[in-house]
Amino acid sequence: MEEKFLLTEKKERICTITLNRPERRNALAPLMLFQLADTLTRIKEEGGVHCLVIRGAGETAFSSGYDISAIPTNLTPEIAEAFKTKNPLQAGLGAVIDFPYPVIAMINGHAFGAGCELAMCCDIRIAAEGARLSMPPARLGVIYHGSGIMRFINVVGLANAKEMFFTGRAYEASRAREMGLLNYVVPADRLSSFTYEMAQEISENAPLSLRGLKVIFNKCLQYQKIDPQDDQEIEALRNQAFNSEDLKEGRRAFQEKRKPVFKGR
Repeated sequence: MEEKFLLTEKKERICTITLNRPERRNALAPLMLFQLADTLTRIKEEGGVHCLVIRGAGETAFSSGYDISAIPTNLTPEIAEAFKTKNPLQAGLGAVIDFPYPVIAMINGHAFGAGCELAMCCDIRIAAEGARLSMPPARLGVIYHGSGIMRFINVVGLANAKEMFFTGRAYEASRAREMGLLNYVVPADRLSSFTYEMAQEISENAPLSLRGLKVIFNKCLQYQKIDPQDDQEIEALRNQAFNSEDLKEGRRAFQEKRKPVFKGR
């Protein structure tokens, strides 16, 4: 029986998608990301939804990031090519970005790594006071993909993006809002009501205006694309890191809950 990675609930013009892996702090498994892309395509085709809310199951995490056990440590040419043509992270995040109406991230707990990027793909981010946000790839020996880094630059600016990626710190919600990662921080017991009040307000606006504005915002960012030649250089650096001893050490340290000892090879 296929695991139900996502829970979908529609109420009037608002649809809620819940990342449903609470036992793994809603880590983004590849199948989960493909299901997210398929679900958003179906919702778009069915119509009637003018605002989408994405949240995590349980009270501790929005999403703890890409499932660490799914990261390959040795990329053969065949695997590298497969990831380029059918990358689950790009499929899931791209579907959120391309959803024709506004998307709200209701961050009810930690949002780390790819889970944090998922929140950045949403149009509005609302977090509970106890939430924390982090981009820790440097602590794991991973080089994050260029389009993801560009997304953070667009949201928080170059200086804050550099700090986030170079330090790998976990930021408390109040600091995350100061940096521009969040639109609002509210008490945990007000998170749901506050989020759905905004979703209701959005959903009552003119559908053509909402769709048009979403397209314009996305197109305004399209000029900030990485040159194909530069992209090849970035991919070579990422593949080098994926095949490094440091990545293996980063994974071991993460699983053993200790500080990694990197050797630069």
